[in-house]
Amino acid sequence: MLKKNHLLFLLLITFFSCSVVPFSNRKRINIVPDDMMLNMSFTNYSEFLTQNPPIPESNNDTKMVKIVGNKLATAVSSFMNAKSMGSEIKDFKWEFNLINNKEVNAWCMPGGKVVVYTGLLPISMNAEGLAVVMGHEIAHAVAKHGSERMSQQLLLELGGMTLSAALEKKPEATKNIFLTAFGVGSTLGTLAYSREHEYEADKLGLFFMAMAGYDPNNAIAFWERMSQNGGIAPPEFLSTHPNDANRIAEMKKNLAEAMQYYKK
Repeated sequence: MLKKNHLLFLLLITFFSCSVVPFSNRKRINIVPDDMMLNMSFTNYSEFLTQNPPIPESNNDTKMVKIVGNKLATAVSSFMNAKSMGSEIKDFKWEFNLINNKEVNAWCMPGGKVVVYTGLLPISMNAEGLAVVMGHEIAHAVAKHGSERMSQQLLLELGGMTLSAALEKKPEATKNIFLTAFGVGSTLGTLAYSREHEYEADKLGLFFMAMAGYDPNNAIAFWERMSQNGGIAPPEFLSTHPNDANRIAEMKKNLAEAMQYYKK
């Protein structure tokens, strides 16, 4: 009887918590309040930087990360306002930092809290390549993919417990779910997002980089370099992440639309 009641509870939460991703009209589940996600983000971001001190702003690579990031932030604001969705990012407090870590990784927490690892720079190569990755990671945050992923994990791992209850009763487990949802500590290409999330972020990221003044065609070259760097990848059906060939093919389909946003 208890199991039946638990299942019914999960089904009710799923039904009443469904919303639609504005950019793709895909239905999603989100049971975590935006304000709580932002508070968690700002707290965990500060903790991460305390444990992983950023490279100083005087460093040329850090300057590049901040320049690209600020251009993307301006582009995101313009894009969202043009879509009458500026309220979705009104509480973002943009921040861009480079840390010394050999992993090929970058991520963006809710509220525009971005970190780039130095291990990514040899593959991104320049500002255009960096814009591909940062635009993609920012797109995850704008589309609230992390909140969706965290909602799923709260339902699956903590029995549909609300975020406030989870933080109170199981703070460590909740923090781990949060960090996993946003790819902190994971290498680029093995994040917890689903293939649907990745394709959405790829497309939206192309729009953002184009509006920021970076040619979206550079995304193809970047993912080709990533493919060469990654070695032998598992079959796509064994991974939530699109394989590089499928990702590149999908990006090519979206290039014409992205180029409409391109401003040199």
